[in-house]
Amino acid sequence: MATEITLNQAQQQVDEWIKTIGVRYFNELTNLGILVEEVGELSRLMVRKYGEQSFKNNEAEKDLGDEMADVLWVLICLANQTGVNLTEALQKNIEKKTNRDSARHLENDKLK
Repeated sequence: MATEITLNQAQQQVDEWIKTIGVRYFNELTNLGILVEEVGELSRLMVRKYGEQSFKNNEAEKDLGDEMADVLWVLICLANQTGVNLTEALQKNIEKKTNRDSARHLENDKLK
């Protein structure tokens, strides 16, 4: 089993990989396009695995975790390029959702 890493460590590892193996970051707009492509690939697999569409040829062999990791990789690249600390951003986002939605979901009859 792989060693667990923090978001900060992931950001550092991706940055090191980009600088040593990847040569340099693609520009932010290129990475945004790549992110959308990767989300599309994840969506395609999810729709076939959990939705009503059937798999084509070798699609069933695709790894859901690998597709999610592709999305995370590019998101980390964008965070690194734009100076976003994902640990801090996620913590703030959790606080925002907690404050905003603390009663909302409990009172939603659709979730009962």
